[in-house]
Order: sequence, then C-alpha cells, then structure tokens
Amino acid sequence: MKWHALCLPARAAFLAPLVAAALTSAVIAQDLRPNILWLTCEDMGPNLGCYGDSYATTPNLDRLAAKGLRYLNAWSNAPVCAPARTAIITGVYPTSLGAEHMRSEVKMPAFMPMYPQLLRAAGYYCTNNVKEDYNLTKPGRVWDESSNKAHWKNRPPGKPFFAIFNFTVTHESQIRRRPHTLVHDPSRAPIPPYHPDTPEVRHDWAQYYDNITAMDRLVGERLQELEEAGLAEDTIVFFYSDHGSGMPRHKRWLYESGLKVPLIVYIPEKFRHLAPPEYRPGGVSERLVSFVDLAPSLLSLIGQEPPQWMHGKAFMGKFCAPEQKYIFGFRGRMDERFDFLRAVRNHRYLYIRNYMPHLPYGQHLAYMFETPTTQVWKALFDAGKLQPAQAAFWKSKPPEELYDLSSDPHQINNLVDSPDHRGILEELRSALREHIFAVRDSGFLPEPEMHRRAAPTTIYEFVHDPARYPLEKIYSMAELAARYDREAIPRLISGLEDPDSGVRYWATMGLLIRGQEAVATNLRKLEALLEDESPSVRIVAAWALAEFGPNEARQKALDCLLQLAPADRNGAYTAAFAVWVIDTLGAKAAAIHPQLKGIPRRDPLAPARANSYVGRLLAHIFGEPVEYD
Repeated sequence: MKWHALCLPARAAFLAPLVAAALTSAVIAQDLRPNILWLTCEDMGPNLGCYGDSYATTPNLDRLAAKGLRYLNAWSNAPVCAPARTAIITGVYPTSLGAEHMRSEVKMPAFMPMYPQLLRAAGYYCTNNVKEDYNLTKPGRVWDESSNKAHWKNRPPGKPFFAIFNFTVTHESQIRRRPHTLVHDPSRAPIPPYHPDTPEVRHDWAQYYDNITAMDRLVGERLQELEEAGLAEDTIVFFYSDHGSGMPRHKRWLYESGLKVPLIVYIPEKFRHLAPPEYRPGGVSERLVSFVDLAPSLLSLIGQEPPQWMHGKAFMGKFCAPEQKYIFGFRGRMDERFDFLRAVRNHRYLYIRNYMPHLPYGQHLAYMFETPTTQVWKALFDAGKLQPAQAAFWKSKPPEELYDLSSDPHQINNLVDSPDHRGILEELRSALREHIFAVRDSGFLPEPEMHRRAAPTTIYEFVHDPARYPLEKIYSMAELAARYDREAIPRLISGLEDPDSGVRYWATMGLLIRGQEAVATNLRKLEALLEDESPSVRIVAAWALAEFGPNEARQKALDCLLQLAPADRNGAYTAAFAVWVIDTLGAKAAAIHPQLKGIPRRDPLAPARANSYVGRLLAHIFGEPVEYD
C-alpha cells in the first residue's frame, strides 16, 4: 500500500511521522546493500607492480591496491580455467562434484544452486561479461544477463548489482600470438630457474607482461566508468585472476606458479563494517584464501549466511569465518592428458601428492605445445642440453613433493626426504587426507568409472553414499599403489581380486607403476583383468601388459585397448582414456595404429565440451593438425 493512501484526515498527524521513518529506514537499508564489481582476468600470477614485481607496468591496479587490500596468499583451487571457475560458481570443491576434469560437464544435485542464483533471489541484478566455462550443467537461469553486452548499467532502477567483467587479453593463447612488437625489454624479463634462458623464452615472458599492461588499461576503463556513474563509493571491487600464468609448468601445475593469484579488494568507507579485521587502505592480508571462499564471501557481504553445503568460508562480511589453517589444490585430466594430483599448503610449506608418479610432468598436451617456450624447452631436453632443475619437467615425478615457500619460491628443492622436515610432512599429509574425506573426493575413481558408477544419480550424491563409494578402502589402495616400494606388491596382488572396481583399478595401477618385474610375475592375473566388468580396470591392465609384458600378452592388451577406443560404442570418457594409453605407449602400440585411423571419434551422447579429446589424441598419433572445439 502506498503511503499517501494512508493519509486519512483523522490520522494524518499521527501516521505521517511513522510512515516517514519507515520509508527512511527502507531507503537506508537499500543503500547499505553494496554493489559488487568483479574485475577478473585469465592466466596471470601476482605479476603486478603492487605485488613487488618491478618488471610489471600496472598503474591502474597499483592505484586500486593503494586504497584497497592485497591478499598475499590467495589460491585458485585448480591451475586451469574450467575447474577453477567451477569452484567459484558453487563454493564447493569440484572434486566433490565430479567436476575436476578439464572441460567435462556434470550435473549438480537438485538442492544446490550457483551463487548468482542466490544473489538474484536476494534482489541483486547479476551480470557476467563474458566467460562462463564451468564443468557443470547450469541448473536453470543463472544470470540476469551473460554475454559480451552484459553490464550493470542495464539493471532495473533501484536494484543493487553484482557484475563480472572478465579480460581475456592475458590468456595463454595471447602469449604466443604473433606478430607482436614487444614493449617490455626481453633482456630484462625475469626467467624462472626451471625455464631455459633462450630468445624464445624471453620473448614469451616479455609478451606476457605486455599483455598484463594491456589488461591493466581495461581495468582502468571499468573503474573510471564506475567513477563517472557516481557509484565508486557504493561498490565493493574485487580483482583477481583465474589461476597462474599460461606459461608451461605454471598453468596446469600445482605449484605456486599455477595456483597463486593476485586478489585485491576495495571496500568503500560506508561499507567498512563489512571489511575483514585486517583491512587497511593500501594494506596486505596474509590470510589463506582460495576460490571456494569467494561465493560464501559474497553472500556474507550482502548479509546472508552461506549455506552449510558450501565448502568455502567467508573471509569478509557479516559472517566472516575464522582463518583456515590450510588451502587445497587439485588436478585431474587436462584436456586430452590424464593425471591425478592433490596439494595442500599452509603459510610456509606446500605439499603435493602425485598419484600417477610414473608419468612425466610435461606430457605432450597439444595446446601447451603451441607456446614457443614449450617447444624450445622440450627440444633442449631431447638434445641433453638442460640443467637438472630445467630437465625435471620432462621426467617422471616423485610420489610426494614438499617445498619451503619462504626459502624456495620456485619450488625446486624437494624436502620430502629431509629428516628435519618430517614433522611438517606428516602434518600436511594428514591435513590432505582429512580434506579428501571431508569433501568425499571423487577423483579416486578414474573419470570413466566415476561416470559409470554414479549413474543415474549425480556424482555428488554418489560419492556421499558410503555404500556406493567406499572411499576409505579405495583411498588406502591408491596410497599404497602410488609409490615405488616393492614391499607393497603382495597387498597390491590381493587388491586385484577386490569386489570394488576402484580398488582393483589402483591395485593394477600399483603394479604398472612398479614396472617390469611386478608385471612379469603377475601376467596371468593381469590378463584375467582384460575381461573385467570395469572398462577402466581393463585399460590399466592392458597398459601394464603392453608396456612390460611379452609379445603374446602385449597383443592381447592392444586388442583390448582397440576395442575400447571407438567413442560411439564406449563413450567419450572411456574412449579418451583408452586412446590416451595407446598414445602414451608410443612405439609399443604401433601395431594397432592403422586400425585406429577410421574409428569414430565422437560420442553422440556426450556433452560437446568433452567430445574433442579422442580426436586430439589421434591427431598426435598420426601427426595431424589439431582441431580445437
């Protein structure tokens, strides 16, 4: 009812002051709801002047930092875009959703919205300009507008806004864009010790910094736009990148170079009551924060308590939580290459667990190999011209890595065997284990098996059902398998006959990791697994036999892989896994290469985003140009 409808003569004098007070309170309440602007970019570490990088030219972000707060320990939870954005859009670890693998697509449980839906329900006008890139099927309408025309200016009168503007000029693909006239002097480019110092590498690094300067100009334009609209003091501004730089050993890897991001937050004076305790203009925060914390923090800023199902913790606002002791990172399949790693860090140390240590760090990933740095780096390795720290990327991995970030900023010196660091190693191992069980990490099943066993429910619901997903015993076998010790072989052999396919998968993987003798002494058991009900178990058994078995066993193994390679019959995920193993085997699988030529590369039932990887793998096998969807 409008206020003037209440102005009856007999009550006017009494009601008018009360109505006026109520209106004033409503206006104040509305005014006290901040607008929120996210300015984001891609593939960039904290390589900004305000973070102490003297090679960077970033005046606009430096000015934002001078009046805002810089976070020194902010992590993307994944070192690549789609899984990283999945953590942001849900406030849930993608490992809990089955969404850790690059450009997969899984369904969310019905009770779980994406955070813009929660903001919209609270009265916010939400826009995204322009990239979405989630590993999830959107649960209905998420944004008021998501396009390259989306803008807070289009909101209805009186509505607070939440708006994202994402700048793609710093993306990995732009590092190698040629021709490019360098602005930054390549002779002054900071070259990390694991990269070779060559003209190609220096050019890529200088161009990366040129792109950062171009992005900084775009940030300045958006901030000026906000000023000119008179909204700068009504708007909380965030700036961050989606993960580390697009250079090799950065993007896709669980080092600081892949996970550490800049995070700058400006909170206007009228909203300082929402700021974290450490907020000072031009100040820094050493609080450990990561991308799963962003959605809860948004809800906290608008006065809503984050739902219990969110894993993240608000680091500002009404429901600001105590600081967490650890932050966590993960990696699964990256485009057409499979791997499985987990990471945890505290304020000083980083621990990485490699569950497929027999694989090299630098598998041949087509997109990564388009960068000149990657090409020259691998060529120098093949020619035997690299120092140990530079050559390590092209070799197999240790099962565990531990780094002191205070003394080893590039993570070169692995302390996992240091007696002096035994205590911190045990602490971080335990923290990672507790996290894995807390989120019900789905990654301990290979991607095809995860999809197969979860059907018809969502993967999230599947992994949270201990009867269907006995994580404890699968995890135990994975921990046993992903090492090189021989004492574990009897337990691995026993695991080959376990009723759970996840246990059988890891027991088989454990023999493969241990190599020739472990496989040769268990040929019959491994051959029997070529008929396993789980395609993933069959694939790993075939991999072990083709890699280390005698000719007869190798032929059986290759026949098994060939049967599982067509995407139309086996599904996109199983086919990609099988063809990846064939490619990884190299010359040992050459006998079946001709039969791969005509196999169907696409699964008509698979999401489009997951349907290009068989083709990329076959392109590598046959030396064909790669087509990117």
